[in-house]
Amino acid sequence: MLVFSKARLVILSVPKTGTTAIESALGPRADIWVQNPPELKHAPVFRYNRFFRPMLEKFVAPDLEVIAVMREPVSWLGSWWRYRQRAELDGRANSTAGIGFDAFVDAYCRGERPAFADVGSQSKFLEPAGNGTRVTRLFRYEDQGALLDFLEQRLGTGIALGRENVSPAMEVRLSPEVEEKYRRKCAAEFDLYASIP
Repeated sequence: MLVFSKARLVILSVPKTGTTAIESALGPRADIWVQNPPELKHAPVFRYNRFFRPMLEKFVAPDLEVIAVMREPVSWLGSWWRYRQRAELDGRANSTAGIGFDAFVDAYCRGERPAFADVGSQSKFLEPAGNGTRVTRLFRYEDQGALLDFLEQRLGTGIALGRENVSPAMEVRLSPEVEEKYRRKCAAEFDLYASIP
């Protein structure tokens, strides 16, 4: 998470949406750069609302704009599946080594997900809090140009993004049957993504 006081801007870090590269590029310029622990670095809207918003509204401004990035849902799960193929996870419960993408997505669609498929939810991460606190501007991961244009204009600086925290390169192919199940069971993910202008 990044906070820019003068720009009155908060950038939430949705996992697997390129925010590590954004943080590396802009973190040194931010007034607050939450890097650890992961539960705070990747604070969803409800955690931002509970722990950060009251402090920021008191000491920075009551009208901060909160932005985030969302990735196309199949691509998002594909990135998680590939990321958990890393050799350093071999033998751990969250490793996807030896698990096909269809099996991973099928496990993700279960009520109780096994550890290897327990990766959270973008729509849940971005869900507005009960008091109305919400992301005020949402960008598509696939439209980096719109995000960078917005940030450069808002922050008054050029931005060059590197590639960081990149998942291993692998073919990600989902069968039509499993994709239909994913779209049906996790419709909120697809509906939210489709709502982004």
